[in-house]
Amino acid sequence: MQIKAATAIVLIVTEPGKENDVVIELEQIEEVSESLLLFGEYDVFAKLECPDFGYLSNIVVNVIRNIKGVETTKTLTAAPLID
Repeated sequence: MQIKAATAIVLIVTEPGKENDVVIELEQIEEVSESLLLFGEYDVFAKLECPDFGYLSNIVVNVIRNIKGVETTKTLTAAPLID
């Protein structure tokens, strides 16, 4: 499994009833490689793959958090596997 320079999982809480709309918007973002609806504390899972962490931060703060219906996000950054 190859991990890009900056990979992260973003857990998203949405406004009630906006889960599907948020996933549809996430699918339009090139850096989002996967998105899923969740049940529980978070409503949506998104996996991001970016060239660096500055770029990743920009996508989370200025793009994902500005999607209509997004209330909060939690970003979990990933590290590459060590051989």
